[in-house]
Amino acid sequence: MSTGETYNPILPLDSTAVWELLGELPFGRLAVQAAGIVDIFPVNYVAKDRKLYFRTAQGTKLASLVVNNQVAFEVDRVVGDHVRSVVVHGRARRLETQAERETAEQLPLKAWAPTYKYHFVVIDVDSATGREFTMTTEPDHDPA
Repeated sequence: MSTGETYNPILPLDSTAVWELLGELPFGRLAVQAAGIVDIFPVNYVAKDRKLYFRTAQGTKLASLVVNNQVAFEVDRVVGDHVRSVVVHGRARRLETQAERETAEQLPLKAWAPTYKYHFVVIDVDSATGREFTMTTEPDHDPA
């Protein structure tokens, strides 16, 4: 490292790597806010055409999206001590038209829990960013 450079152990993922990770991982966490309360729900999902799709039952998750469709979605991959993480911000909406639902039914999107999940939801992605790093011990001192 040359004089004046600062070492940053956290590296950004480019857009291609972000969408590859979203396409490979089947499970993430959906963050929603309604009535001043933030909730996080584990969901299995499918990434297609730079959108995220999942199924849900009637309940808190679906009701929250009606009140406030702004969501965050997060996935992580940890292999050994190497971590890749992606955060998505966007707008979620229930698929309403027959054509949309028929398209979603063709996705490899199956319920993991033994419950009826009749509602398809899509997240229209506004931004998707990622980072990667290797887990290690905390430095002895702040170089700043």
